Amino acid sequence: MSLLTPLAPGVFYLPGAVNSLVLANGHGGALLVDTGLDDSHARKLLRAVEGEGLTPSAVLNTHSHADHHGGNAFLLKRFPGLEVYAPPLEAAIITQPLLEPWGLFGARPPRELQGKFLLAPASPARPLPATGPLTLGGVTLELLEVPGHALQMVAVRAGDVLYAADALFGPEALEKHPLTFCADSAAQKASAARLGSLPGVRVTLPGHGTPTTDLPGLAAANLAAYARTTAAVLGAVEMGPASPDELLGRVCEALGVTMTTVGAAVLNRAVVAAHLTELLEAGQVTLSVQPSGLTFARA
Repeated sequence: MSLLTPLAPGVFYLPGAVNSLVLANGHGGALLVDTGLDDSHARKLLRAVEGEGLTPSAVLNTHSHADHHGGNAFLLKRFPGLEVYAPPLEAAIITQPLLEPWGLFGARPPRELQGKFLLAPASPARPLPATGPLTLGGVTLELLEVPGHALQMVAVRAGDVLYAADALFGPEALEKHPLTFCADSAAQKASAARLGSLPGVRVTLPGHGTPTTDLPGLAAANLAAYARTTAAVLGAVEMGPASPDELLGRVCEALGVTMTTVGAAVLNRAVVAAHLTELLEAGQVTLSVQPSGLTFARA
């Protein structure tokens, strides 16, 4: 029984906590898009690919979050010459993965932020030469710029199949994570809206979730979730001037989010900060420096 689920001729995916897209090149090779969190996922991915009589021809990481490139190291041990591609800024982080927890913490991260969920093994990612139509690993595809969740993330279109990466999340993921991670909330919304109006897409695979034939509906659900977060952040500011950490507590209480790990705290703090920047640029909040530190207030 195949471990891969077909989406179209030559287009498959491996379901998981993070989905991996597999694109056959018609000559016995396959481009692997996102390799999962760790060796366990990558091992299963390789077994699934080889079960179809295919050999990895290249790896494409849509962005630099550890759960999307943590499996690279296992594959590179098996195939040392395998080329890994990612958008330029994302490739820099994949090559120097300490930048991910360092950026979230704002300094050298404590050991609690150096586990596999935020710090993947390094792999020599090459910057993508371009977006739009191109060929990688013998596969012709189209890369779409979808910044927001990460600074330079790309989505992948192969014919009438769209792999949205983390520009769109499945309904279950949105419900589980009310504070959907983003580096730029305004860009996140714009990317979801653009994908939602993309013509000619028959099936959409989110990075987290199951395939759907309702791309506009999936995009609308994501936009609604992002808008709820913005409203919760604005509501927190309206309760009175506060620091980002104080606002994080208010937002979590409003959305029913309980944080139990250091990783969750820094990730959720980043989400609140992104939405604060969006509100600041929209003129809805102000930023000042008080003796206690940075303070946001209603404009």
